[in-house]
Amino acid sequence: MSDASQGSATNNAINGGISFHAVIQGRDITVQLPPTITPALSGLPAPASAFTGRDRHVEQLLADLAPTTGGGERQRTVLVSAVSGLAGIGKTELAVQTATQALTQPDWFPGGVLFTDLAGYDPERRLSPERALEGLLRALAIPGEHIPNGLEDRQRLYRSVLAAYAREDRRILVVVDNASTTGQAAPLLPTDGTTAALVTSRHTLDGLDARLHDLDTLDETDSTAVLDQALRHARGPHDTRVTDAPQAATSIARLCAGLPLALRIAAAVLAAAPTRPAASLATALQAEHTRLDKLARPDRAVRAAFDLSYQHLPPDQARLFRLLPLNPGPDLSTHAAAHLAGTSPDQAEELLQHLAEAHLIEPALAWGRWRMHDLVRLYADNHGHTYANHDQRDNARTRLFTHYQDTTQAANTHLDTLPGPRAPQFANRAAALEWLDAEHVNLTATVTAAPAFGHPTTSTSLAFALAAYLDYRRYFDDGITLNTTALTLFRKLGDRHGAGTALGNLGTVLGQVRRFAEAIDAHTQAATIFRKLGDRHRESTVLNNLGVALREVRRFEEAIDAHTQDLVICHEVSDRHGAGAALTNLGLALQEVRRFTEAIDAHTQAATIFRKLGDRHRESQVLTSLGLALQEVRRFEEAIDAHTQGLVIFRELGDRHLEGQVLNNLGVALREVRRFEEAIDAHTQAATIFRKLGDRHRESQVLTSLGLALQEVRRFEEAIDAHTQAATIFRKLGNRHRESAALNNLGLALQEVRRFTEAIDAHTQAATIFRKLGDRHGASAALTNLGLALQKVRRFEEASDAHTQGLVMCHELGDRHRESQVLNNLGLALRKVRRFEEAIDAHTQAATVLRELGDRHGVGAALTNLGLALQKVRRFEEAIDAHTQAATIFRELGDRHRESAALTFWAIAYNERWLKRS
Repeated sequence: MSDASQGSATNNAINGGISFHAVIQGRDITVQLPPTITPALSGLPAPASAFTGRDRHVEQLLADLAPTTGGGERQRTVLVSAVSGLAGIGKTELAVQTATQALTQPDWFPGGVLFTDLAGYDPERRLSPERALEGLLRALAIPGEHIPNGLEDRQRLYRSVLAAYAREDRRILVVVDNASTTGQAAPLLPTDGTTAALVTSRHTLDGLDARLHDLDTLDETDSTAVLDQALRHARGPHDTRVTDAPQAATSIARLCAGLPLALRIAAAVLAAAPTRPAASLATALQAEHTRLDKLARPDRAVRAAFDLSYQHLPPDQARLFRLLPLNPGPDLSTHAAAHLAGTSPDQAEELLQHLAEAHLIEPALAWGRWRMHDLVRLYADNHGHTYANHDQRDNARTRLFTHYQDTTQAANTHLDTLPGPRAPQFANRAAALEWLDAEHVNLTATVTAAPAFGHPTTSTSLAFALAAYLDYRRYFDDGITLNTTALTLFRKLGDRHGAGTALGNLGTVLGQVRRFAEAIDAHTQAATIFRKLGDRHRESTVLNNLGVALREVRRFEEAIDAHTQDLVICHEVSDRHGAGAALTNLGLALQEVRRFTEAIDAHTQAATIFRKLGDRHRESQVLTSLGLALQEVRRFEEAIDAHTQGLVIFRELGDRHLEGQVLNNLGVALREVRRFEEAIDAHTQAATIFRKLGDRHRESQVLTSLGLALQEVRRFEEAIDAHTQAATIFRKLGNRHRESAALNNLGLALQEVRRFTEAIDAHTQAATIFRKLGDRHGASAALTNLGLALQKVRRFEEASDAHTQGLVMCHELGDRHRESQVLNNLGLALRKVRRFEEAIDAHTQAATVLRELGDRHGVGAALTNLGLALQKVRRFEEAIDAHTQAATIFRELGDRHRESAALTFWAIAYNERWLKRS
């Protein structure tokens, strides 16, 4: 009954994404990236239609970006190009035009382009490298929970992702716009030797180790061409005012100092007045220059262009222009502008369109949103302060902040999973999420900016209203920032209730980024505050979250106590939904200490509560937990039913993350009832989901389960690949407990292909880690498997010692099922060292325990081994009886393979008895 290992080559493919940690598989590894460029990797601003005089610079930058062939591989001679020049000189436009052309070149940047505006010269909107990296990582489809804290860790992950794309010939072009310092730009630059980057700055960033390009102003000929192109684009090819008046055009070009920004605004002034001659504009510009002669020439040129354009604005347009910088974020919607101006959306849209025609604002990437050049923003803000009383500037800011606050609260009603009233501002959940996605940056900026303008309530209200959204979209950094801001404000105000709420929210977000010690501290402080205030409802909520954090650091008894306290309070205040949540988490904690019967009862009660309340999402979550508990007590058909119900709900709700989790759990239950192909299919679907979501932690858990299912159908090489990947990922993530479990499973697969030395090493590592973690259950399993591997290389005394240690642990833990398995394996080892009576005793005990547990398959195996041990001491009658019972059991179970083996051993024992008698 030996197993024959297969020596065929293994070819493994990871499809649909990139693995961002070391992947160790079999002989051949194929990593296939997504075949299409995601929208986040094709988000360049639209290039301007009027662009001239920069051909030489574009050619130089394209030459830097072009890959060259060397050493059999495509390489880049210049990795970073830095463009520097005056404000308004056209650095961003040059980068956008160059990137647009580079993307059209075959095989230059098949991975797309990453674009980020660092707003380096705007003190209110300036992005730190950490925040910029978060945005870039999200654009690369890294989920929020996998974006680490701290600059160095984010930089390391970002560069590894870019390198992964480069290795698979999906190189990305990185465009870093508007950097003010080397320190702001350097962390965003790739270091893989293949990925290229363009950087723009008003300063020469010679610390970047980049190819430097100094951008000068346009000469008069090119300036005139830009003026002519921009005017014809606005008014049509028939508008020849620039070419009809070359002297005036030259004068305008000179007065605009060769700055494209000033030239486009001058063209917009002409376009707004179709009968105005170019000479009139030249005269007006000259007058502005005379007034501003104390400024440097470039500053004078831009300011003169701004002034001339601004002076031609009607009062309502000028007022809105002055109010626009009050928005704390990078752009704003037409509806937000309407609230700012105190007018209707239709009227606001008309005003904004006129400002765009004057080139004082520009449309953002999404329709209905608008943005300003930072120089224009500063100019408008200066005028805004001058006209603050006239414009009722403080009232306008209040209207904007109130709009953000009220609309966020309305959107939040659609994120609630409980049935109930929904704000009529949004038709459904999808519409609410669309608005929150569009305004996310503005809303978070408002929270941090509002206190300085006397609006602390706006900050705290928005911080709380955004909590559900930030959790749903996994913007955990923002959650930490906003709740910390709210906590600081509440403490200054002496508002203990608000501080408690902020601490509770902060603890929840800290738990999401696995900063559990800080989360426990925050929840503990919050619980103390609410207890002293007598707010039992809030106290119960915080206790529930505290229990979750305690469970994550394996402080299970404390977690059970927290959830139990929570449940008592929920019953006191008649909070049925809270009771359901408490029971759910109590059940999870009880499972961790193997009190499965109590866990099943808790989960069953929770599912009933959520079903009656109509909370489908929570019901599906608790059904998953119930299924896991049922699996632990070997009620597999019930577990399959619970998981299947949960899966249907998750798919209805479109929750891919939880769909992946329940598929994995369903696969485990299917494996236990020997429906292996269905189990493999479920695990494969789950792995695909988590790989696409970029959830490495969950993916590695699924790989472990997939490996076990593959072992059952004797696809051992594939199983080894899966377990090796899982162990490697868990090690990288610092999850020692999961790593040890993966190592234990890896050892079992290695045994099946007779790689016993490697198996012994894997099991030994697993047992050592489990012991260090204090997990006696895991240690006993690893010791049992270590004993089996040692038996295979005939190290029987060591095997007996390993099994005996495992047996003691199982007995102390009360784990009867594993105790029976260890007894059976111990019997096998004892038989090999001719300690037959002890072996007979071990197999007899194993069969007895398995009968009590109702495990007929296990009973058959124990009886088979018992019969073999009895044969060794020539107790043939008892051996024949044991083999007969075993064959009968396997026949009834339909296991023809084991039935055949039992009959073979029966025949051997029968012949030996006949020989003994003769």
